[in-house]
Amino acid sequence: MTTERVAAIDCGTNSIRLLVADLDPETGALTDLDRRMEIVRLGQGVDKTGRLAPEALQRTFAACRSYREAIRALGADRLRFVATSASRDAENRDEFRAGVRELLGVEPEVITGDEEANLSFTGATRELTGTAGLDTPYLVVDIGGGSTEFVLGADRVEAARSVDIGCVRMTERHFTADPPTADQIAAAKADIDAAIDLAAKSVPLDRAETLVGLAGSVTTVAGIALALPEYDSTRIHHARLTAGQVAEVAARLLATSHDERAAIPVLHPGRVDVIAAGSLVLQTIMERVGAREVVVSEHDILDGIAWSVLG
Repeated sequence: MTTERVAAIDCGTNSIRLLVADLDPETGALTDLDRRMEIVRLGQGVDKTGRLAPEALQRTFAACRSYREAIRALGADRLRFVATSASRDAENRDEFRAGVRELLGVEPEVITGDEEANLSFTGATRELTGTAGLDTPYLVVDIGGGSTEFVLGADRVEAARSVDIGCVRMTERHFTADPPTADQIAAAKADIDAAIDLAAKSVPLDRAETLVGLAGSVTTVAGIALALPEYDSTRIHHARLTAGQVAEVAARLLATSHDERAAIPVLHPGRVDVIAAGSLVLQTIMERVGAREVVVSEHDILDGIAWSVLG
């Protein structure tokens, strides 16, 4: 079977990402042709208002126009557009769906947390099988803007749960001061702990042998821990961070102001406001699971969406 060129879009609470890739089903190889991200903050204020803000929709639609041109230029045969937490919760989600249909010609699939977890697991673990020193089952943790997915499995998903802790949601809910106060951090941590308790009812977290961390909060923490002068996905992908490194970065981010965080060279401007909460989510998960390290993956739900196009 020859390779197939597909496009995948992952529209989350904080960012919208595009992958155009050639897939070889026989070898399992995925070759990037274009992989990009824009911070559109679709979930701006959703936790409080229950609606997608007009300006957030406009930012998202502008990114869709840009992605449409990239998909056309590369001649992708098929496109799948997956939307996650914010557009699943919003009262005016039909407005979002109509805009995407008009711009890209496909129906945005507002997937469930369980579907999101399955796609994340596929994208993150497809290439890990047989890697020395990585025992199974894997616990894949995808820290998004509005939710975090916990997925346990080896060659397939055995258990999964999506809970409402994400970097945007935790920031908007708790971090009203900059930097956050000790009380605000404690309240956020209690919220995260309660969500992990909820996840543990469905996912036996204590069975995990290898913790795999996905999405922008995790990859950004990795870039900071590695002291990279700029974001470098080749160095971040499959980096292994110790629990101590994650705790050190989280403590630094939680103690610094917006301007101090903005001066960190590896930190995307769109994550400056929410990275402290994201790092706290990762640190708390590692503490609760008892993980000595986390394997950072640049391949995540976006790669899973691409593979799912082939069925």
